[in-house]
Amino acid sequence: MRRPPTFDYWTGFLAVVGLLIVAPLLLPGFWLRFLTEILIWGLLAMSSDLLIGYTGIVSFGHSAFFGLGMYGAAAALLAVAPHNLWLATAFGLLAAGAVAAFVAFFSTRLRDIYFAITTLIFSQIFYVIIFTWTALTGGENGLIFSRPPFGIPGLFTLRLTPSLLHWLVLAVVIGSYLLLRRITRSPFGMVLQSIRENESRTRAIGYPVERYKIVAVMLSGLFAGLAGVLYAVQNEFASPDFVFFVVSGEVVIYNVIGGVGTLVGPIVGAAFFLLLREALSRFFTEYYLIPLGIAFIAVVIFMPQGLLGFAREWLNR
Repeated sequence: MRRPPTFDYWTGFLAVVGLLIVAPLLLPGFWLRFLTEILIWGLLAMSSDLLIGYTGIVSFGHSAFFGLGMYGAAAALLAVAPHNLWLATAFGLLAAGAVAAFVAFFSTRLRDIYFAITTLIFSQIFYVIIFTWTALTGGENGLIFSRPPFGIPGLFTLRLTPSLLHWLVLAVVIGSYLLLRRITRSPFGMVLQSIRENESRTRAIGYPVERYKIVAVMLSGLFAGLAGVLYAVQNEFASPDFVFFVVSGEVVIYNVIGGVGTLVGPIVGAAFFLLLREALSRFFTEYYLIPLGIAFIAVVIFMPQGLLGFAREWLNR
């Protein structure tokens, strides 16, 4: 008996990437900017999936990593090298990585809800510091800077137009996905999944669970900081609003909607959530959160595997 054809994952992946590549040639300015923003939020959600989907721990501290990536890049562009995109990226990653290491050292000693609450507390601590340290961070007004050019300073540079920025963000998101996919399929990733399934047994067979969780949080924080750098460069500002814990909650929602433990699912969840919010806000204005919440509840109840899992089942059927 012939086996029914199954959906070719990489064919679909390449088709979506192709559409995203030609998007700047087809979309008007607003929607191109919106699509680029979706990719950035998708990268942030994908970084969180390394913890939620593969390690089995929920972090509410990703707003801190995201925000510190923004402020690190903004500080570099304002005070160190105003025309060096790569140095700004390095500063953003350094800030996010340092904060992730600090948070991981303390929070990974705890489990389940205690880990989640600890990361939430740390994110709020950094939010208060950024909000009140006006001399350095600009306080509630944030930091405003000019978008740096793309290229190598002194050799060649190109102005980061919306189209070029979109392609840059797309390349970073694809590269991050392929790297995270390789990590999750490596022996290190297998240990993370073992921790997710049974942490006590993983510890019993000799793996230093806390060290693996610390590295996982640091890797997740670095990719979240990279998303923060891209968001800051796109919008040319850094604001304390993005360090607030609500951002972390939205990232968890993206994972649940799209499908945890898939890496691509959180990007799908981010796209669905942001597009639906944009559409509903035009019709329901201030009350758009009510239908948005109903849609989220419907997805959780009728598609517990997420939109990506549901789509895979439907296509394979």
